[in-house]
Amino acid sequence: MSYNLLKGKKGIIFGALDDKSIAWRTALRCAEEGAQLVLTNAPVAMRMGEINKLAETVNAPVIPADVTNMDDLKKLMEGAMAHFGGKIDFILHSVAMGMNVRKGKHYTDLDYGFSQKTLDISSLSLHRVLRTAWDMDALSDWGSVVALSYIAAQRVFPDYSEMADAKALLESVARSFGYHYGVRNKVRINTVSQSPVRTTAGSGVKGFDGFITYAEKMSPLGNASADSCAEYVVSLFSDLTRMVTMQNLYHDGGFSSTGVTQAVIDQMEK
Repeated sequence: MSYNLLKGKKGIIFGALDDKSIAWRTALRCAEEGAQLVLTNAPVAMRMGEINKLAETVNAPVIPADVTNMDDLKKLMEGAMAHFGGKIDFILHSVAMGMNVRKGKHYTDLDYGFSQKTLDISSLSLHRVLRTAWDMDALSDWGSVVALSYIAAQRVFPDYSEMADAKALLESVARSFGYHYGVRNKVRINTVSQSPVRTTAGSGVKGFDGFITYAEKMSPLGNASADSCAEYVVSLFSDLTRMVTMQNLYHDGGFSSTGVTQAVIDQMEK
């Protein structure tokens, strides 16, 4: 059901790889709510994924951009504003890559070169996107930026490795830039800490299947799906959340506030 929450709004979606990804589901939901979109991803991710199929579905152009390259981001903002005929109202940052995780490196034995790339792609990329928009005055007053995070920024999940550090930095960037952008343009910047989802990227984490089952048992409402996350993000892009900024918002079925559940106790006592 559509409520026209984003009617007349224009936004950029970073990171839609395939129909399992939260960015993909969010793009679909934004379009349903009346938004005009520009899609973007790194050239290598575009070759691996199916973003052109999504572009046809939501009637959006695709503008490639490497989030570690300021020139690419400038061209993206210029292209988006030219397409929209004006400023941008919202941005979804759904970009992450854990190099040590991919290479099977334990947290106690990190390759620091990999770690720098992880932070560059997964965290500092948000700062680059915001700085580019800031320098170009690309975001509308009362615009909204959302970046996807995870509770490993606050708690230990051993196999999440250096991605936990990356998410902690991501949340810090959202708070710090959120202050400055709020003062200047009333732009709000938040992170959403989502339940584990069976995305192509998430499934690459060691022990993921066991953990997603555990999270389901630990969440009073169960794990939040990619589609329900998309709905939550839409609400943050809408005018209904104009005074929410600099927050890390948990969208996890109650996992983040639960110490233990009866389902987990029962499982342990079997």
